[in-house]
Amino acid sequence: MPASPSSSAQTAREALAVRLKHLRVDAGLTGKELSARCGWHPAKTTRIQKGEAAPSDADIRAWCTACGADSQADDLIATARAVDSMYVEWRRLQRNGMRQIQESVYALNEQSSHQRVYVSNVMPGFFQTPAYASALMESITDFHGTPNDVTEAVAARVARSRFLYEGGHRYAVIMEEAVLRYRIGDRETMDGQLRHLLTVMRLPSVSLGVIPFGTERTVWPLEAFYLFDGSRVVVETLTAEVNVVQPRELADYARAFDKLSKMAVFGDRARAHITSAVDALG
Repeated sequence: MPASPSSSAQTAREALAVRLKHLRVDAGLTGKELSARCGWHPAKTTRIQKGEAAPSDADIRAWCTACGADSQADDLIATARAVDSMYVEWRRLQRNGMRQIQESVYALNEQSSHQRVYVSNVMPGFFQTPAYASALMESITDFHGTPNDVTEAVAARVARSRFLYEGGHRYAVIMEEAVLRYRIGDRETMDGQLRHLLTVMRLPSVSLGVIPFGTERTVWPLEAFYLFDGSRVVVETLTAEVNVVQPRELADYARAFDKLSKMAVFGDRARAHITSAVDALG
């Protein structure tokens, strides 16, 4: 089963730290000597080499210069930036509002031919109606205290649904029954969202499974994750977006998805749970 969702970022950070340490060793420098050349305290060098502190672009350039390896600076900086993008707080991603991140997710959906998605909290973005997306994004904006551009962000999110109808895109979704029952927005909003779900689940590009309440668990409920073409997993936590690219962890998420799928019901049985949720709205 998947470990901590930030473990890919930490593994990559440690790999970068090893590369920097090797540069120092190959240059025949001690930690104190490198620190003196860079003009910082030796404790900073120790933290960077242990992967406990993320070096800035300037730190990496100073390190490479001290080791006589200026030619490696650009590559190491690119690596460090990739590591930094693995675990990114929502407040940072949404510091200018939510529209920009929705547009980047649109591009990721456009490039991916096969998505395997597990959700335990809210509907996947590509299934959301404008009213449901608006209610959800308003609450997220309020919680994080970020600029409110919900109208524009909703338009960017809902635009993703076009790929449900275009060739070359397949969506396999496993949903906890609780997602059908959680009230996002008012009764009318939820009614519209659930009825929309009944419509899109009939599309040839969509496979939708529901894990009913009371199902014996072989995998515990997890945080929502999106597996893109087997090459990247995006995990959504309360505070951050986690991008998983390490092959071992990708395999763990694929295995978890397979096990969750075996717990789900499909077709008429899934529709019955959605219809029951509609009826429960009164």
